[in-house]
Order: sequence, then C-alpha cells, then structure tokens
Amino acid sequence: MERVDAAPPLYRALHAVLPPALSALWRPTATGTEHVPLTGPAILASNHLSFLDHFFLPMFIPRPIFFLGKSDYFTGPKRLFFESVGVMPVARQGGDAGEASLRKGQEILESGRLLGIYPEGTRSPDGRLYRGKTGPARLALRTGVPILPVAMVGTFEVLPPGSKLPRFRRVEVRIGAPLDLSRYEGGENDRFVLRSATDELMYELMLLSGQPYVDEYAAKVKAGEVIIGSGDLEELGRLLDEEVPARSA
Repeated sequence: MERVDAAPPLYRALHAVLPPALSALWRPTATGTEHVPLTGPAILASNHLSFLDHFFLPMFIPRPIFFLGKSDYFTGPKRLFFESVGVMPVARQGGDAGEASLRKGQEILESGRLLGIYPEGTRSPDGRLYRGKTGPARLALRTGVPILPVAMVGTFEVLPPGSKLPRFRRVEVRIGAPLDLSRYEGGENDRFVLRSATDELMYELMLLSGQPYVDEYAAKVKAGEVIIGSGDLEELGRLLDEEVPARSA
C-alpha cells in the first residue's frame, strides 16, 4: 500500500498534525472507507461545500490523495504551498487547456495514486449539490480506474461562504461503493455518454449527502447568470436544518 510517507513533505506534516486537532474539535466520523482500495489508482469524486473538505477527507484515508486545483492559485508563494500538499494545477479554460488538465489527472492515476476531484468544479455557494462537469467520468472511462462517490456532510455549516471563523457542527465523510460504468465503456469521447455517466455520479452524491440538487453549474450561480428565488432558499434552509440519515453503501 502506498502510505502517506510517499506524499509531498507538507502533506505528510499536515496529515500528522491536523487529524488529532480536527478530531478534538469536531469529532468527525467516516463510513465506507473500506471502499477505498489499499493499492492501485482510484478517483475520489466528492461534493464540495467548504475549504475544509480538503482536510477532513484525507484524515480518514491512509494513502495520500492528490487533488486537482485551479491554476489561478499557482502564483507567487502560494504555488509552493499547493505543490507541497500534492495539489496539481488545472486550467479553468476549455479546449486544449481542459484536455491538458485531464492529462494531468491521467498521469496521477497511471502512477497508481488516488486522485481527488470535485465534479461541481467549485464550492457550492449555498449548500446545494450542483450539476457535475464531465471530467471525472471521462477520466474514469479513459483509464478504467474505479470512481468512488464521496459525500462531505456538515462542512458547509462549519464554514459557510464568507465566514472567517469555523463553527462547531457535526461533520461526516460518506464514501460510496465504486460506480459500475462498464456499460459506458468506449464512450469517453461521446458527450451524451459522458453526461449520462456524470449524472449517475451526481445522483449517487445526492443520495449520499442528502443535498437538494440543482441542474445548473455552480459557477453560473456564483457569476449571477442563474438566480435562485427566495422561496428556494427558504426551502433549502429547512432542509439543511434537518438531519439526513447516511445512505447504506
């Protein structure tokens, strides 16, 4: 098994220091960790509610997770930090730049490592689960590696957008069984196949997380291209206040 010892230096340091601190403050729990392979590549496709997602998921996985991050972050001193924690730059533009990002993810998988990726492409602005981008499904079909849905629960309430100090709420990490995408084999260049596989992934994430689903891209909501009505937000608040039972994997 590839252990955390094989991770970049800062990742190793944080993995040693943060889990005890996070456990003491939030007492997070995890289910489904048995689905993560002890050896070989896999894609961990997670919903994205908070910056803290980057820390709560790795604390339960004994292997290093390599994430793809926005290339915008890789400037100045921040570049050294992100590279030291195993984050790989991803261009936000489409076309050839997007393909270069997929190749970077493919390199990670072909080296036998775990790849962490957020299908929504950005953090949820309001706690909902948004439409997934097809990159994770394309990578899974291109490489044949398993793709596991991962639900972060409670991190939005711990650190909502705009908050500077975290709150104390229950945090859970729920890892589902690998998706069976065998019927989509050979369709990594078919946009209809990719959309179907991606929608299947997002459906599993919705069931695991209990989040309301919005069939729009989160980035469009953040940019103001899609407006969510006040009635929708009131309903969202009611749903977030309810306890959502974990789905058995």
